[in-house]
Amino acid sequence: MDLQTLTNLFATTYNPDPNIRKSAELQIRKIANEEGVIGALLQIIANGSIEAATRQACAVWLKNRVYKTYALETDRRPDQPFIGNTDRDSLRGSILHLLATSPSRAITTQLGAALKTIIAHDFPEKWPGLIPQIKQLLQSNSVQEVHAGCIAALEAIRAFKFRQTTDVLPGIISELFPILVSIATQMAGQTPTAAQEIPTMLHLILKTYKSSITVNLSAHQQSAESIVPWGKLFFAIVNLQLPAESVPADEEGRERSEWWQTKKWAYAILGRLFHRFGNPSQLPSTMQKEYGTFAAHFVDQFAPEILSTYLKQVNLFVSKQAWLSKKCQYHIFTFFTACVKPKSTWVLLKPHAQTLVSTFVFSQLTFNEERKELWNTDPVDYVRVSVDEYENYSSPVAAATTFLLSLATNRTKITFMPILAFVNQVLRSNASPQERFGALNMVAALGTHIMSHPEVKTEMEQFILSFVTPALSSSEPYLRAIALEILGTVVKHGLQWSNPQQLMSHSQAAAQALDDSEFPVQVQGALALTEMVTAYDDVRQAVAPQVGKVVHALVKMSDDTDLSVVNSAMEVIVEQYQVELLPVAAELVAHLCATYMRYVQEIASKEADVDPTQIEFDDISGDDNDKSFSAMGVAKTILTVVDSIEESKEILAQVQEIIVPVLVFTLEHKLIDLFDYVYELTDSLTFHSRAIAPSMWRIFELTYSAFKTDAVDFLEEMLPTLDNFISYGSETIKGNNDYKKMLVDIYTASLTVEHLGENDKVNGSKLAESILLNLRGSVDDYLHIIINAALSLLDQPVTQALRLANLEVLVNSVLYNPVAALHIMETKQAGTARKFFDLWFAAINGENKLPRVHDKKLSILTLSALMEVPAANVPDSLRDGWPGIVGGALRLFKDLPKAVEVRKALQAEYDAGEEIDDTYAEKLLNFNDEEGDVWDDESAYLEMLANESARLRAKSERQGGDGSTADSDSDEEEELIEEELTYISPIETVDAYTTFKRALTTLQLQNGPAYQAATTALDVDQQTLLMEVMRIADATAAASA
Repeated sequence: MDLQTLTNLFATTYNPDPNIRKSAELQIRKIANEEGVIGALLQIIANGSIEAATRQACAVWLKNRVYKTYALETDRRPDQPFIGNTDRDSLRGSILHLLATSPSRAITTQLGAALKTIIAHDFPEKWPGLIPQIKQLLQSNSVQEVHAGCIAALEAIRAFKFRQTTDVLPGIISELFPILVSIATQMAGQTPTAAQEIPTMLHLILKTYKSSITVNLSAHQQSAESIVPWGKLFFAIVNLQLPAESVPADEEGRERSEWWQTKKWAYAILGRLFHRFGNPSQLPSTMQKEYGTFAAHFVDQFAPEILSTYLKQVNLFVSKQAWLSKKCQYHIFTFFTACVKPKSTWVLLKPHAQTLVSTFVFSQLTFNEERKELWNTDPVDYVRVSVDEYENYSSPVAAATTFLLSLATNRTKITFMPILAFVNQVLRSNASPQERFGALNMVAALGTHIMSHPEVKTEMEQFILSFVTPALSSSEPYLRAIALEILGTVVKHGLQWSNPQQLMSHSQAAAQALDDSEFPVQVQGALALTEMVTAYDDVRQAVAPQVGKVVHALVKMSDDTDLSVVNSAMEVIVEQYQVELLPVAAELVAHLCATYMRYVQEIASKEADVDPTQIEFDDISGDDNDKSFSAMGVAKTILTVVDSIEESKEILAQVQEIIVPVLVFTLEHKLIDLFDYVYELTDSLTFHSRAIAPSMWRIFELTYSAFKTDAVDFLEEMLPTLDNFISYGSETIKGNNDYKKMLVDIYTASLTVEHLGENDKVNGSKLAESILLNLRGSVDDYLHIIINAALSLLDQPVTQALRLANLEVLVNSVLYNPVAALHIMETKQAGTARKFFDLWFAAINGENKLPRVHDKKLSILTLSALMEVPAANVPDSLRDGWPGIVGGALRLFKDLPKAVEVRKALQAEYDAGEEIDDTYAEKLLNFNDEEGDVWDDESAYLEMLANESARLRAKSERQGGDGSTADSDSDEEEELIEEELTYISPIETVDAYTTFKRALTTLQLQNGPAYQAATTALDVDQQTLLMEVMRIADATAAASA
């Protein structure tokens, strides 16, 4: 296709007429795989006479095509998109020049992203000249070429920044970084102006450095020849005073400006160097060898200078002599937090801690203009960012709070009481309402610490009465909100009221807040009331008559917002008032389902507008998941209601019919983000009902369809629901051949779908076990499929969990129909049955190879079934070992009582719930040596993560080096298989002792020689055990008679 025609086609892809646009896109797809098309697009992008929008459309298509298909060279389908060798050569030969001549930032962004993909795939083997080409650009006298070189350097680093074991990245760093730091140093030495070339390139260079230290710090970067010039550069940029005319006048524009973006990266890099590589006291042991020397040097030579520089910047900021962007403030707080635990930096920070709290931290926590504007313009978002700790974790407010908590936690003796003294000082002074909010906000943040402090917690009731209670009736709504937040926090952590009347008056204040005119106050009232209902029985009883009103208020809040905290509060209220809410359960669920449907219909509508084939023409970007998260929160609340009414079967049946349509809608529209909750709800409904309603079978059919298309990865989530369908809907399945076929197909697919892992195979094997145990006599036509699928795994190296699960599929097959199963095995290949028996008896006689009660009972029942097989039907390969069946069963009986006791103990522990950690307060507050290094749970956790990462990396290297399999070190890492307490086995009610006795009697009657051989081969201990088994069988039979 000639260039003009191709140009016209891409010009048409943004035509407002959808029919014309679609026609052009179809034509482009038809020619997309033709050799030379990408080369032609590169020419169009380079042609300055072509309209910019057309060139950008070509760049977007090119970026997406490279991203999706560049790695595909072999093993592709004939119709699959690909990029031919000629076009690959064109890309490598042209893309750097295109970057240097790009007419717009939009096109540059697309080309940069494509370059990253190409480098990741081709460098160094297929593009050995890349680094010299980048160096040539960086050393050019042309600003455009230097800019292109900076972009290329960034994309080269980004292509490899997450690779743990590679020699590629250190080589790129050592070649390019000396040039980059020289360029950046020269630029940073010039007086800042409004021109964008210098700050843009500085931004790119610093972003390149930050990307290079994502995982590792190369030997070159640790050397003095690198860290010294780079360090000087970072300090120069942090200290750079920007003239007013060099940045936008408005704060929002300044935040986004290239100069402040550059400063942000300088702060971020210094923080990353210290936190990950330069902090000896917190450096994980696995990193000591590689970074220990560097860390000791950095904390001695660099950390004090960073701290001094940051304190200077903070002083200028709080005295209003200089401005700091929010991201820079965030990184400063993050660095201060990292300085709290190491002794060497704490000594330097300690003299400034109280001043920082009373100025820099306090200014973030007051009710400032930014909070006021958000409260007035978007109160829902105000609640979201102030209540949800994960909503805006990278804000300076969140970082200031983290710093405050770190001081209180790690340096309690020195900082905690002065912080509280400052709070009291503000509250006892004539401070403005905004400042009083800041002081109360500190208390809310420190509430857990306050209630864990042995001296302070006893004073908290008086503090509440003095400062919080008056605020509950304040004319300023934000003071009412923060007072309620404090009330909920201290109640949650154990506040005891000396006066019951005070308790009730405060609970009434929380309840009345539900009717407040300001939405944030309503939410805080709901949260505080929820905590009080949970903590105090008197409050629970007092609220009971009004619980309908409370739930109605919460439902309305949920309808009006997407706040997860509201749904969480509703869950707690439902749990607390299960009996009281029974009469309105169906009404409540109907309302919740309507809310859920509103969310999912909006999600489905948006997804319906997206053409999956359109991705080559539209820029790839992330979707807004707010509605999905909201729907998840509502689904959790519905689940809580379902679990609360399990004893009332009639109401449960009503609720189920209300819920099923929303589950069907979610599955039909393939809203995969919500599948977890769909299957939790379906599992809960079917399990509590112990029956499958007719409407539920549509969910079964959709589950199979989803598994075969978009949700093949969801077998683990689907399994409990599928097991319930089989267990409680067995009669329906027995009479429906399509349903049986679907179930068996899911099992075989779990073993054969290429990208499914071992856990999926384990879950598939559990499904096969459920089929065989629950559909006895009804899946004869599928028995050979199940057995042959399981036999295909016998010789594969797998984990113990899969080895056991697969073995038990075969054991279940024998239990299902011993004669047919053994015949199928022998038909596949003579001696297969013997091979299976050898593996089975190795597990029976092995140590902890059949660890659970179910494992042992299943094998006992199956061995008992084999004892009843007529002698003529025993395969020849098994006749010699047939008498050993009795000994195998006795071996299992020997271990069964212990397994039963272990299960009972685990069940008791599970029923008792989680134990309260009595050492929580001790861990939260540090009353020990205040001057030494602090090593806490967080430090230990990071140590554990580093050790695990090192172990996995070493394992991966061993496997890569010697070609060993995933099971190469399974002997040293054999996983422990624990009891599944929530699994109700179909053989749970079958008595193994009476079954064995009956089978042994049958063996004696119909196969005397085998019986004689089996019993005479028993040693004294086995004979004694046999008599005990028979005694227990007789006692059980007598008890049930």
